[in-house]
Amino acid sequence: MTIFLFVSDTMSTIFEAITILRKVFDKYAGKEGDPKTLTKKEVTELLKEQLGEAPSSKAEMDDFFNLLDDDGDGVVDFNEYVVLCASLAMMMAP
Repeated sequence: MTIFLFVSDTMSTIFEAITILRKVFDKYAGKEGDPKTLTKKEVTELLKEQLGEAPSSKAEMDDFFNLLDDDGDGVVDFNEYVVLCASLAMMMAP
């Protein structure tokens, strides 16, 4: 029973985290087109509003966006966005 409660509590926390990630993604996605992806402009806005900063030059933003856009389709989908969030979390971890 204790193991089940631990797994249940852990999964609940994971689902809450994913829900928050999804809400933030959905807030910015689709302002310029497809609501299932983020454009470079939408990523820039997300970074500025959520982190307080974004790459300062167009060249830096282009490089950053190309790193996020793993499949090279010109937009960032939810899976690519989650990789960004996980990377940021690992960089900020003590």
